[in-house]
Amino acid sequence: MNVVSRQIETSIKQKVDYKKAIVLLGPRQVGKTTLMEKIATELDTNYLKIDGDDPAIRQTWDNPTKQYLLNLLGSNKVLLIDEAQRIRNIGLSVKMILDAKLKIQVFITGSSALDLASDIKEPLTGRKWEFFLFPFSFNEMKKSTSFLEESLLLNHRLVMGMYPEVVLNKNADKTALIQLAGSYLYKDILEKGGIQRPDVLLKILQALAWQLGNEVSYNEIARLVEVDKNTVINYIDLLEKAFVIFRFSPLTRNLRNEISSNRKIYFYDNGIRNAIINQLAPIESRNDVGVLWENYMISERKKLLAYHDFYGTTYFWRSRTSEIDYIEEIDGSFYSYEFKWNEKSKPRFPDLFLTSYKPKINEVIHRKNYYEWLTKYPY
Repeated sequence: MNVVSRQIETSIKQKVDYKKAIVLLGPRQVGKTTLMEKIATELDTNYLKIDGDDPAIRQTWDNPTKQYLLNLLGSNKVLLIDEAQRIRNIGLSVKMILDAKLKIQVFITGSSALDLASDIKEPLTGRKWEFFLFPFSFNEMKKSTSFLEESLLLNHRLVMGMYPEVVLNKNADKTALIQLAGSYLYKDILEKGGIQRPDVLLKILQALAWQLGNEVSYNEIARLVEVDKNTVINYIDLLEKAFVIFRFSPLTRNLRNEISSNRKIYFYDNGIRNAIINQLAPIESRNDVGVLWENYMISERKKLLAYHDFYGTTYFWRSRTSEIDYIEEIDGSFYSYEFKWNEKSKPRFPDLFLTSYKPKINEVIHRKNYYEWLTKYPY
């Protein structure tokens, strides 16, 4: 397989100015370090790398003085700080470097939003460009191999997902996925999120995996896992901050018969969801293909929109009698979609929604036309 070029690389390079930091967020093991090292090497082969996963490095960078930082940088004009969320007060350290105006390009990667808001985002207000990296996308894989090959691998992607280590290890993809879905994926939660019971965290993840595609009731999960509702809410919040899952809100304008109490929760990657519940059987022998298709489509569309700086809002919609899987709102216009694995399915878009929101598009996304939707932006 060819080297997989990341779609966001060009956008990052365009922001290199030796004045502001470039922050790249995303789940662990999606290739943030690989991408940043590639860009840093192209700028300066002698760049300085700081690894936040290294305990000795973390101790060295614990509230350093400005002079210490400048001595550490030496003649390097490019600094890469990897897994920055694990280094205490890293934002203040970077602020000191940038405020010295030494024309040093700082790159920062982070796999958790647990501490990033206070440690990086606030000190670097007005001093950073922020990007998000996902697992491989359909478009990236299509360009790396071919449209034909990626189309033939669709069933496999629905089960095994798009994490680089899984995609690039064809002969050991199950092993790679199982290892990835272990505690390493959410090690920041276990170490910094105040998790008292890791077993409860796993049970909540499994409950979310089984309820994929349905609205999530915190009370119901609390009963299943045998903990209180607040614990469920707290753990789900931590899982979202670690970029394992993301929540989806209902569209509501307080219309009669609209239901808006619960959210849906999706996984950033199908493979992680399947590995968590030990369900890696081929798609042909599964009875959950519908929800796998929905999660894959929404997560892939999320990548496309993020890489094109989408500034609208995404929702699902539900009334007492019907629902719509996915809606995009941009500049006051609505675009609605239903996801059906079988191209012969003919879902009906509810009259209440059509008359109330007057969507510009009502489309069914199935396995015969999905590639158009995953490459089509803007409208």
